[in-house]
Amino acid sequence: MIDPQFLAGRHAVITGGGHGIGGAVAEALAALGASLSLLGRDEPRLESHAAVLEARFGVDVETFACDVGDEEAVERAFAASREMLGDAQVLVNNAGQAESAAFAETSRELWERMLAVNLTGTYLCTRQVLPAMLAAKSGCIVNIASTAGLRGYPKTAAYCAAKHGVIGLTRALALETAKSGITVNAVCPGYTDTEMAQRAVDGLVTALGKSPDEARSMLTRINPLGRLITPDEVAATVTWLCSPAAAAITGQSIAVAGGEVM
Repeated sequence: MIDPQFLAGRHAVITGGGHGIGGAVAEALAALGASLSLLGRDEPRLESHAAVLEARFGVDVETFACDVGDEEAVERAFAASREMLGDAQVLVNNAGQAESAAFAETSRELWERMLAVNLTGTYLCTRQVLPAMLAAKSGCIVNIASTAGLRGYPKTAAYCAAKHGVIGLTRALALETAKSGITVNAVCPGYTDTEMAQRAVDGLVTALGKSPDEARSMLTRINPLGRLITPDEVAATVTWLCSPAAAAITGQSIAVAGGEVM
């Protein structure tokens, strides 16, 4: 039987941890006893979420303002995190950004921005925790990718390329670390009920003249369940990947998408 507090005494770092999927992951890991470092660009939101988690679960939660695409900012944030809570045993690379544009209208700036936030940020943050995990011969890295890392979508070439890259990174690193007691996996949500999905709805309203309900239906109809995925459903998959029950699971890209991709 698995200890219901199997993360007690362990330090988990979650990027984009103040809301949405990252916020739900933070809550789920705090419930398991983990001490948390929450990284993100919206410091007031991080601090607000941290205060709620500390009061509810009695765990240490520290916050660090950080743009994961900025190497110096990542180095500073992780150094401060290690100083306060020690080496991380869990890393959840959740910070991300999605923007849509037809390929012919995808500027170099948009392309670089999607790669920087979604792919390079994952690389930079993973570099910060991997040496200690290798030394300890233990660790869990979960990359929040997307169904856009498993298939293509129109008008999202840059985002799809970045998320496909995250999955490639996941698979390669998993093979490198498989004998070191480290697991590296990707979770690939479909459209999830977060602010990012709401921005997609708003974009469809503006671009196509649809009503909000019609725009939302355009997102949900590609999911066989006929609804958006919830952040808690994604967090539950992350939690399992961090558990002793998933010790033999590495290099996988797990879709949480109601059957949208197989």
